[in-house]
Amino acid sequence: MTVSDQQGTVVGGKSFAAVAINCAAKAGEWIKSKLGNYEKLDIKYSAHDLVTEVDKGSETLIKRLVLTHFPHHSFLGEEGVEPGPEASARALEEVSEAEYLWIVDPIDGTTNFVHGFPFFVVSIALAHKGEVILGVVYDPMRDELFIAEKGKGAYVHGKRMSVSQEDSLKTSLIATGFPADLDYALPLNMKGLQALAPQVRNIRSGGSAALHMAYVAAGRLSGFWEIGLNSWDLAAGALLIQESGGTVTDTLGQPYSLGVRNVAASNGKMHQSFLDALAAADAVK
Repeated sequence: MTVSDQQGTVVGGKSFAAVAINCAAKAGEWIKSKLGNYEKLDIKYSAHDLVTEVDKGSETLIKRLVLTHFPHHSFLGEEGVEPGPEASARALEEVSEAEYLWIVDPIDGTTNFVHGFPFFVVSIALAHKGEVILGVVYDPMRDELFIAEKGKGAYVHGKRMSVSQEDSLKTSLIATGFPADLDYALPLNMKGLQALAPQVRNIRSGGSAALHMAYVAAGRLSGFWEIGLNSWDLAAGALLIQESGGTVTDTLGQPYSLGVRNVAASNGKMHQSFLDALAAADAVK
C-alpha cells in the first residue's frame, strides 16, 4: 500500500498517522478476507442498517491496536454504540471532553459488504479537544488509502489531493445516500434528491459516506450531502476534504463539527448553490 511519506504528529515517539495507517491496513485486509464469508447478519436500527461479526471484529482489532499504543486515549466506535440517532448523540456527548478521541467506523458500507458490492471502507479519525487532526479512509478492494493531517494536506497513493474545479451545479457530479432512518432522514434526503437531480450533471449513491467524502477530496465528486449521519461516518472524510481545499458544513451552512449529522460537503466552488438548492427544497433539517 502506498501512502504519503509524512511522519505525522508524534507523541511519546509514536506517530498518530503511522498507527492509524497500520490499523486501517490490518482491518482492511481482514475484512477483505471475509468477503462472502461472514457467518451472522443482524439488523440494527432498521432493515437498512446491518451489522455482521466482521464489523465487530474489525472494530475490536482497531481498538486493541490503538489502545496498545495510546492507552490513555478515548475511543468512539460505531459498534460500541446502541442503534439510533439519540444513542449516537449521547455516546458522542459522553466523550466530548476527551483530550484525544479516536472515532472509528470499522466498515462503512456494511450493506455493500454483505452483498459483495465492492464499495466499503475503514474510517479512522483522531480528534484533539474536539477538533479532527487526523483522518484515514482505507478502501481494501482498491487498496486506496486516503490520509489527511491537520495543516499538512491530504494524500492518496502518496500524491497530494485537491478538490475538483466545477463552479456550478449544472457541471457537478454529486453523491448522496439513502438513510436507515425511514421516518425522518430518508424522506428529507429524497426531497433533496428530487430537487437536485434536474440541476446537476448527475447523482451517484455508492453506499459509503466516508468513501463519498474521500472522493470529494480526491476531485472525483463535486459534492456530497446526506441527512442523519454520525461522527464516525464523517470525521475522517471531513478532514480529507478540508485539507484538499474543499468545504464541509451542515446542510444549514454552519461549520463542520463532530456533532454534525446533516452534512453538505463540496469542492467549495459551488457550495452556496448546493446549500441554496437544498434549502429551496426544504431538505435541510
